[in-house]
Amino acid sequence: MNVSSRETTHSVTHFILLGFPSSPEMQRFYFGLFSAAYILTLMGNTAIVCAVRWDQRLHTPMYIFLGNFSFLEICYVTTTVPNMLALFLSSSKSISFVSCFAQFYFFFSFGCDEGFYLCIMAFDRYLAICRPLHYPCIMTKDLYTGLVIFGWSGGFILFVTPVVLISRLPFCNPNIIDHFICDPVPLMMLSCSEDTTTQFIYSTFNVIFMIGTFLFILCAYALVILAVIRLPSAASKRKAFSTCASHLAVVILFFGSVMVMYVSPGSGHPVKRQKFITLFYSVITPLCNPLIYSLRNKKMKAALMKVLRLDNMLIKYK
Repeated sequence: MNVSSRETTHSVTHFILLGFPSSPEMQRFYFGLFSAAYILTLMGNTAIVCAVRWDQRLHTPMYIFLGNFSFLEICYVTTTVPNMLALFLSSSKSISFVSCFAQFYFFFSFGCDEGFYLCIMAFDRYLAICRPLHYPCIMTKDLYTGLVIFGWSGGFILFVTPVVLISRLPFCNPNIIDHFICDPVPLMMLSCSEDTTTQFIYSTFNVIFMIGTFLFILCAYALVILAVIRLPSAASKRKAFSTCASHLAVVILFFGSVMVMYVSPGSGHPVKRQKFITLFYSVITPLCNPLIYSLRNKKMKAALMKVLRLDNMLIKYK
């Protein structure tokens, strides 16, 4: 039984990613559309990273976390979008077994890290607003450095187990994945035998991680909102709500789509809906995040204008 499983597993050397089946003209249109989205995502998040790096006023934990989160977004979209763009121009649309699972590992590890960073940013806002006098003593350089390291490494550690388990499943022909990325749900559906243990472990992992991080963030912001309501100054309330509103918008965009998709992978979402939901959190959300964080933050807007040299242009114009 073990021998046949190994032979079946190694008989599949590559997968076919169907992506978005359509006419060649539409494929070129998709290529142009998603190329533009990818470039804008890189530009927006790179601008935030540079603003945090170069502007001394942003060398505080909140903006350091935001800068790391933006750099994480760059890594996140780069694991899938370039390959998706290549598929639009490719006739074979194939990806090797190793490359498929490498994409699976890095994409979902970075996605897991995003969840951790949203928790870290929520924790930081909780301390800053609910414990303002103790904040400098608690959020020391050692603590926020440790949180940054944890935010980057947590997903890579946690996602080793799901990737190893799914890669050891016996795969056989047909090796066609009706998706634009190597997603674990269609990958498990390609297995020659239904491994309920792997599916259960994967589902349990997703439920614990997503609901755990989401509840942590909701509790943190619930306490923040209660603290903000008690503030005597209207200006302080507006400033606190403005910061929290941008964070909560990103949380809702990220967790809303991801939880629909992965908390219950066996629920049988239609293929088109799966692709749209994945497209939403893998392409659209990283594109929107720089706008959400910059438009509601005066310091960030000023730093971005300085990075883009727009402030000098405005002074010359005046």
